[in-house]
Amino acid sequence: MSNQAQSELWFVTGSQHLYGAATLEEVAAHSQEMVNYMNASSKIPVKIIWKETVKTPEEIYATLAEANYNKRCVGIIAWMHTFSPAKMWINGLKILYKPLLQFHTQFNRDIPWSSIDMDFMNTNQSAHGDREFGFMLTRMQKQRKVIVGHWKEGTVLERIAAWSRAAIGWNDWQGAKFVRFGDNMRYVAVTDGDKVEAELKLGYSVNTHGIGDLVAVINQVSDAEVDRLIQEYLDAYAVAAELKLGGEKHQSLRDAARIELGMTRFLEQGGFKGFSDTFEDLHGMKQLPGIATQRLMQKGYGFAGEGDWKTAALVRAMKSMAEGLEGGNSFMEDYTYHFDPQDAMVLGSHMLEICPSIAMKKPACEIHPLGIGGKEDPVRLVFNVASGNALNASLMDMGNRFRLLVNEVEAVAPMHELPRLPVARVLWKPYPDMNTGCAAWILAGGAHHTCYSQNLTAEHLEDFAGMAGIEFTLINKNTNLYQFKNELRWSDVYYQLNRS
Repeated sequence: MSNQAQSELWFVTGSQHLYGAATLEEVAAHSQEMVNYMNASSKIPVKIIWKETVKTPEEIYATLAEANYNKRCVGIIAWMHTFSPAKMWINGLKILYKPLLQFHTQFNRDIPWSSIDMDFMNTNQSAHGDREFGFMLTRMQKQRKVIVGHWKEGTVLERIAAWSRAAIGWNDWQGAKFVRFGDNMRYVAVTDGDKVEAELKLGYSVNTHGIGDLVAVINQVSDAEVDRLIQEYLDAYAVAAELKLGGEKHQSLRDAARIELGMTRFLEQGGFKGFSDTFEDLHGMKQLPGIATQRLMQKGYGFAGEGDWKTAALVRAMKSMAEGLEGGNSFMEDYTYHFDPQDAMVLGSHMLEICPSIAMKKPACEIHPLGIGGKEDPVRLVFNVASGNALNASLMDMGNRFRLLVNEVEAVAPMHELPRLPVARVLWKPYPDMNTGCAAWILAGGAHHTCYSQNLTAEHLEDFAGMAGIEFTLINKNTNLYQFKNELRWSDVYYQLNRS
């Protein structure tokens, strides 16, 4: 997975013919210099493409229409160097469906006190040119990100970088395919949802394939392919002695490797970017996919258990957004609590499938019984997760809209050994505190499945939700439960009034 190398942001500068050729030449030179500077910076992960200054309704429409149909373009950065009358932008903005960033900056950082004249003022009109543009975007209820500050400021470039990562994730969803092996876990509510609405609103499709289709591909895997993959396991992990050649459970390792190879082939042949499965419906498979799912997630595939296609898609999007950042992203579940009044925390895990991208040290490859599913003992990777800032994100279908819920957390290193817990696990403290954070999550209808991220921030996901046109709800250090409940009520009213 390498979406960054295939992605571009288009830098579109607005002006008009009123100021004459000399001014327009200066506008073009300034915007080119800004683009060159941003591309030379290591902060922004996407190449920015300079576009000719747009000065007429026809030029604006043509540029934005081209952006819509250019597969490499993941978003538009728009800046009004001079005053660009905003009615010129109406038809172009009406058709634009790529993410839009309104960059409120100006070429010069400082006012040239001793030399400023009206020629300078006519050229450098961003202070009110962007307000004209901003009015039209607001009047048209056009979703966009607004970033204010000088284009050389590090914090400004970091915010552009965050938005660009969200744009990569959003672009990756458009036309993406996710497969469900089996249906939703029986009677479970929050992991289900409206797949038709998801494709309309979020851009990706979800369809089910029978387990027999997958098993047929798994059974085609050769012994030689299995041998090569087992060597990868031996090189990458601390493999338990019973799983090695000659060990009493070595056949289980071979079965697990065959499952991984078959699943990989199925996903590649179908062009799928992620998948879900459920332990209730894996007929014909010898064991539940443990190490297979973990390694597929590490390669960039989205995953969630029990048929939870929404979280599988979210995991994929967050992995796309985070490409190149230190740390990882993984399917996660709030499993059990430590209610010590002085040190309350959550133990997050799942029965098998936590991505090793978040592992603190070299994972152990082990085999243990699993009390559900009715299959042979599955092979899995077992590890702890490092301490540090992190977040949990969950996507829910609220009936009349999708809600993206985020809780910022602080991961903590395990203070005790967990010798009898045969799964990957992480401990964290929810912000603002255990009681408030958990209560807010429940009041917001947050799912028990999440994507746990070590490297994305709430800003990334807020930008992403804005691009998707869905509700964003945040629980952080500043959350007050009384105010949070009011925000949920206001959101309900807003979405009832804006059902279209």
